[in-house]
Amino acid sequence: MLSKKIEDVLNEQINAELYSAYLYVSMGAYFRSVKLNGFAAWMENQAKEEEEHAKKIYDYVNKRSGRVALKLIKEPPFEWKSPMDVFEATYVHEQEVTKSIERLTNLSDGEKDYATSSFLQWFVDEQVEEEYSVLQILERLRMIKDSNQGLLMLDAELGKRG
Repeated sequence: MLSKKIEDVLNEQINAELYSAYLYVSMGAYFRSVKLNGFAAWMENQAKEEEEHAKKIYDYVNKRSGRVALKLIKEPPFEWKSPMDVFEATYVHEQEVTKSIERLTNLSDGEKDYATSSFLQWFVDEQVEEEYSVLQILERLRMIKDSNQGLLMLDAELGKRG
């Protein structure tokens, strides 16, 4: 059974994961509006992953006889200056998610809730991948700079993400 404190922070993380999905849908909509459909597809896939993360925590809370309490999801931004601006914001956001997962891990360790600590390890590992993936795209955008041809090539590549 989960302690009230652990249950509360897991519920906060469900909200954070759903916000991430909402943010990535918004970013995808931005990319659709500027006709970068490969970038949009990448963000839409990212949104689906975040929904899966929320569901994973939702299921875990229920398995541990906790109570899921969904809260209001804040409105994401919907305007950006450029693809670079979007991916800079994405990278910062993923770093914030990493810090949130680390806080959860520290709390579960401190509470000697070893089942939750074990469960959260998947998210710790996932965040390493998330940050790396976004950073790779961001670094490529930095190399491309103002090259429309380079941007279109990256757009085509990102559209292949399955």
